Amino acid sequence: MVLLLNFIVFLVLVIIFSIIRKTFWDYGRLALVADNEGFNESTHRRYGRMSSVLSNADDHEYEGRFCSWLPYILRMDEEKIKSRCGMDAIHYLSFQRHLLFLLFVITVTSLGVILPVNMTGDLLRNHTQYFGQTTLGNLEVGNDLLWLHTVFAVLYLILTVLLLRRHTSRMKDRRRETTRNSLFVCSLPKTATEEDIKTHFTEAYPTCQVCDVTLAYDVAKLMHLDKERLRAGKNLRYYERILEKTEKPALINPRLCGHLCCCSNVEKVDAIEYYSTKEKELLVEVRKQAEEVPQHPLGLAFITLQNEAMAKYILKDFNALECDSTSCCSCCGREPQPSTNSKALRVNKWQVSFAPHPRNVYWENLSVSGFSWYVRYLLLNLLLVVVLTFLTTPTIIINTIDRFNVTKPIAYLNSPIISQFFPTLLLWSFSALLPTMVYYSTLGESHWSRSSEQLSMMRKLYFFLLFMVLILPSLGLTSLDVFFRWLFDKTFLTDGKMRFECVFLPNQGAFFVNYVIAAALVGSGMELLRLPGLLLYIIRMMLARSAAERKYVRQNQAYEFEYGAMYGWTLCVFTVVMAYSIICPVIVPFGLLYMLLKHLVDRHNLYFAYLPTRLTHQVHLGAVNQALAAPIICLIWLYFFSVLRAGQEQQQSRNGVKHGERSSK
Repeated sequence: MVLLLNFIVFLVLVIIFSIIRKTFWDYGRLALVADNEGFNESTHRRYGRMSSVLSNADDHEYEGRFCSWLPYILRMDEEKIKSRCGMDAIHYLSFQRHLLFLLFVITVTSLGVILPVNMTGDLLRNHTQYFGQTTLGNLEVGNDLLWLHTVFAVLYLILTVLLLRRHTSRMKDRRRETTRNSLFVCSLPKTATEEDIKTHFTEAYPTCQVCDVTLAYDVAKLMHLDKERLRAGKNLRYYERILEKTEKPALINPRLCGHLCCCSNVEKVDAIEYYSTKEKELLVEVRKQAEEVPQHPLGLAFITLQNEAMAKYILKDFNALECDSTSCCSCCGREPQPSTNSKALRVNKWQVSFAPHPRNVYWENLSVSGFSWYVRYLLLNLLLVVVLTFLTTPTIIINTIDRFNVTKPIAYLNSPIISQFFPTLLLWSFSALLPTMVYYSTLGESHWSRSSEQLSMMRKLYFFLLFMVLILPSLGLTSLDVFFRWLFDKTFLTDGKMRFECVFLPNQGAFFVNYVIAAALVGSGMELLRLPGLLLYIIRMMLARSAAERKYVRQNQAYEFEYGAMYGWTLCVFTVVMAYSIICPVIVPFGLLYMLLKHLVDRHNLYFAYLPTRLTHQVHLGAVNQALAAPIICLIWLYFFSVLRAGQEQQQSRNGVKHGERSSK
């Protein structure tokens, strides 16, 4: 019944998306219809597609019929995705395909071997729910077939390592799009000049030719002002074209939401005069800020050399001196290659690495560094932990609702749809809100590059989702608050009782199966609709002052694909499936269904809905490392289950002996 209900919801969501896509075509291909000029002007977090011109043949292929986009994304080859979305999309989709193959193999073995073995037991044969007979709990502690579960858990770990190793080897074999001939130098004296730095490299490394030296400055305010100036200029050109066509000046309401009926009585102004004045004022501010920028150096520099070999030679010299001490010479006994400017430039304090791609850098965040960055990072993450610990755990919300007897009338219904569908849907809803909270907290950390931002987002999201979705429900704990009290509070166990014998009950496995079903069907449908993005788009359209600004919003409503959030979300469900693949093998086919639908949805969104993101390999390698945790957690869960079962068996034997002694007395 729960599967049928989730499937109906999935069909409804897909039909709604197809109708919206057919009726409001731009919503279905945001990243393809965006004006190139609009994206080039936006220097904050977006940039144009690598090939944004669509042929009429391609347009006709996926525009013609209802749901014609579905066969189109199935037929898309790797080269087409690479040309639109970049190499990062290829790495991401390849990772999903390897997980798909892994889950397919595990599905065959789980349904063909583990499930029949579990059903040979008779501990839960008289249980009211048939589902319990499919779990490991149906086998007795001394069953001769229990060794199969451990063997298959180890085989799953080995297979996961082999497949992910194949994925990483293919990722490294792919040719890089750009050569690394630039170095990024940190901890420079703020009084250093480009000529001093170039002289140092020329003298210290005479075999290396320095082509360019670029110092970094605090340009956050300048970038914001320039973006607003370009936006005002574009709005001005829009109304100038209208004036040429209609020969009538356009009037606008300069207030926020001025086009709404509630603000229609406000006096209107001439659009060309308004945006012309605004552009001139912003141009003056931009020129003033540009004059002040050289007064705020950041102690950072980009060094461009003739080729990659020279960059590697210099980088090797600095990396050879890395040690535990903050000063290289204090532990290694020597400094890097010297020059006449070494002492003035404090070369022994430098931190040198390959320079990230310009599109991978958040130039406006380079001014946030040192102690202030670490304080910001700690405060934001402490706040995130507090919020997630005490407020967003689903069980806490349910308990709070129960205090007001809101759920009593629902409980009286005694319906399996109510008792099974809505708890898992609630857990999925809160776990779906979690990426948004982690996303904005990560933005507030002001990372210097997209790669470090996405890596931080992926790690935090995976950690919190794992606790919310897998660890706490499996241990029967209501929240991180109870978990920490159980770990560190000495009086907690004496005042209360943790019923660990209730962990891994048959119904608990059914809960996780229902969660994976909801994530596969409801989650995939919601990702197609992208409701948060649609709501944000509606709000931005309402706040626009004029038709020109509304056009600007339409041209800039596509955002970069958040690989960190998508990796974290996918790995969470994958870990849940792997953790219960032995204990509850019925979960694996639905995990395969989730990964298949997720792969198709991501192919569509990468191609049609999101702009490409340029990242380093560290993000994709980080996802591989986190995926390796899934089969390890499976082994831990199996060990934990075995220890609990053995402890319960011993306790029951002791109770039986005591009862027999009392009877004899």
